[in-house]
Amino acid sequence: MSVTIPENISKKKKNVKKYCLPLLPLRGLTVFPSMILHFDVGRKKSIKALEEALINDQLIFLVTQKDAQNEEPSIEDIYKVGTISKVKQLLKLPGDTIRVLVEGVSRAKISKIVCQEPFFVAELTEMKTDLDSEMTFEEEALKRRLLSIFEEYAKFNKRISQDLLISILLLEDSAEITDIISSNLMIKACDKQKILEEDVLNNRMKMLIEIMLREIEIMDIENDIALKVKQQMEKTQKEYYLREQMKIIQKELGDKDGVYGEVLEYKEKLKNRNFPEEVKNKVEKEMNRLLKMLPGSAEGSVIRSYLDWIFDIPWDVETDDVIDLKKSEEILNKEHYGLEKVKERVLEYLAVRKLRNDLKGPILCLVGPPGVGKTSIAKSIAKSLNKNYVRIALGGVKDEAEIRGHRRTYVGAMPGRIVTALKQAGSMNPLILLDEIDKMSSDFRGSPSSAMLEVLDGEQNNTFRDHFMELDIDLSKVMFITTANSLSTVEKPLLDRMEVIELQSYIDDEKIEIADRYLFPKQILENGLDKYTIKYDKEVIRNIITYYTREAGVRDLERKIACICRKIAKKVLETKQKTISISSSNLEKFLGKKIYTCDKISLENKIGVARGLAWTPVGGDTLEIEVNIMEGKGNIELTGKLGDVMKESAKTAISCIRARINEFSVEKDFYSKYDIHIHVPEGATPKDGPSAGITLATAVLSALMKVPVKRTVAMTGEITLRGRVLPIGGLKEKAIAAYKAGITDVIIPLENKKDIEDMPLSVRSKIKFIPVEYIDDVFKYALTEIKYRAKNDLTDDVINSNLVIESNEAILV
Repeated sequence: MSVTIPENISKKKKNVKKYCLPLLPLRGLTVFPSMILHFDVGRKKSIKALEEALINDQLIFLVTQKDAQNEEPSIEDIYKVGTISKVKQLLKLPGDTIRVLVEGVSRAKISKIVCQEPFFVAELTEMKTDLDSEMTFEEEALKRRLLSIFEEYAKFNKRISQDLLISILLLEDSAEITDIISSNLMIKACDKQKILEEDVLNNRMKMLIEIMLREIEIMDIENDIALKVKQQMEKTQKEYYLREQMKIIQKELGDKDGVYGEVLEYKEKLKNRNFPEEVKNKVEKEMNRLLKMLPGSAEGSVIRSYLDWIFDIPWDVETDDVIDLKKSEEILNKEHYGLEKVKERVLEYLAVRKLRNDLKGPILCLVGPPGVGKTSIAKSIAKSLNKNYVRIALGGVKDEAEIRGHRRTYVGAMPGRIVTALKQAGSMNPLILLDEIDKMSSDFRGSPSSAMLEVLDGEQNNTFRDHFMELDIDLSKVMFITTANSLSTVEKPLLDRMEVIELQSYIDDEKIEIADRYLFPKQILENGLDKYTIKYDKEVIRNIITYYTREAGVRDLERKIACICRKIAKKVLETKQKTISISSSNLEKFLGKKIYTCDKISLENKIGVARGLAWTPVGGDTLEIEVNIMEGKGNIELTGKLGDVMKESAKTAISCIRARINEFSVEKDFYSKYDIHIHVPEGATPKDGPSAGITLATAVLSALMKVPVKRTVAMTGEITLRGRVLPIGGLKEKAIAAYKAGITDVIIPLENKKDIEDMPLSVRSKIKFIPVEYIDDVFKYALTEIKYRAKNDLTDDVINSNLVIESNEAILV
């Protein structure tokens, strides 16, 4: 159908006329006056109506039917208002179809139907339109508004040609403008019918303006949507183009399938793994998310990293544990010298694990000074049990996320050290060493010690939940061993979950054996030498230990041995010697001048000088405490960089002696007549600890009575104001220090008598241990003599009646 402006508009009639014309129902088409159009007619009834019109002045009444799908409309199925039109041309088409060209003449309304067969004939009343009256202001305003809006409408509707727009703008008649615009609008047939039925011109223009405004708004939205769709289409086409390019690049690089290929690989991995149900569901969910991600997106990278971590954790991998006590004992003895009690406790632990057939129970905590073999013992246990071994260094850990992992809410998130250790171990039942657990601390990021509680608690670590993984991880099959240098900084709830095994410092004889069996062979191998290149004896090792190291363990000793091996390697290359001997006489050529001197006993008994024993992190040590008595006003001077505890011990010792002033031959007013200066040499070294009380008291009394202290005696113990001797710790290290210094008699608190059994046999065989309960017994044994006020108060037999521990058993002397 095409619509054009008629060249000759028929003259308008002033008087209303009545017609009796054939009626032709139109489907989806509304004809207006002054409208020329052609359409095809195929219904027999309609063809007969056209033939009748050609006979009677070529006039026919065209009216729209209500339902365009109705093939045989009745009179109720058509509107009452239509257009009287003139048939201009008929053209027969193949298939009994006629194409007809008509021109609208005027509006008319059906008065009645004259007949319905063989075609509709209707009596019509022409609808009156007063066209000769003068145009009102309202009509002029509506006409201008109508033309303006139609011009805007033509901008949106590209079907309105520019020629048609210009033709309409040149018209003057308002009714003609309204009819032509109405005929060219792309609107519903019902809306056109409403305009056609309105007989008041101003109302028709208002209706037309309202409809065009609505259509303009709709077309504006449509254009906006079309623009967005076009942009999206362009973006999609661009992405498609880039993806195709990417596929080609991936194909050249060997990655043919991109994201889809990655997901297929993950699915294949999942099929071959025996994951827990929760893990399977999580993997499938993340794979589906990955498929929806654009290639190269940041979120996609996070998902890939997460999936890789899930597949790296050995959910379905376990090693076969072998608990063979004989084999374990052989490995421990082969790799470690000494540490008999530690080895025994480890074997007991393994025996219980074998009988119970699980790992629930206390966590072993190996406590001792640096270099005594805590870490290497854990390695040996893992080896003996056929477990994979992983070490986690906890020194300096402050952030709780180091243990529990980071949440996946920010870039750079990663699992905690426990999950990382499982990945590194490659099994769900490894031995994990938590090294230096005492070095953990806390800050504003949380407490790692609190997070470690769940890890080490056998009742709840089967559902340990890492923040990054967001999955329950079973740690019940993991064997945890912890190490610490000191338990003072370990939180009590955490310590409660561990069973402490103490590793004490090595004595010289043990260090000599360790160096001879392990350290020298290891360093000879690491420095490219062989066992025949170096000749040495155990005396050389003893001199290295005595004059070049001062430690509880053997790390510094190993470094000195490595230094010797490096110098020998250089010498071998320079001199081509096959064998080089090391002796006590040429040791300084390899290690330089002696660093430490041996603290030996004095050559004579001294007044006011007593030898005490101290514990240090690198082993035991001996301290000479010196006391001078000078005329003064009773001031007490303490020097030697003493801590608060030792200062209090000095004051307690003096008060204890004053309480016994009537017993000893000492001036009763010494505390107000003399100044007492107590000094501990090596003032640059901090000294503090509750074990110097009896030594201070002995030195003070010796200075007051001017009686020498036995040079072969050393002592350790704290006193009370009443003179009772309190027990101390670190007796083994103190006894070893006394043994090195050549001390033959050591005074100890009575309550420490039980600790004598822990001494090495070499120490027990050379030192007499004298347990005492009160300070009076200390004075009796440590001083060369005691001056009492009464002449016959004491005899030599009484003086010597002390309990002395000699060798392996106690004897009464």
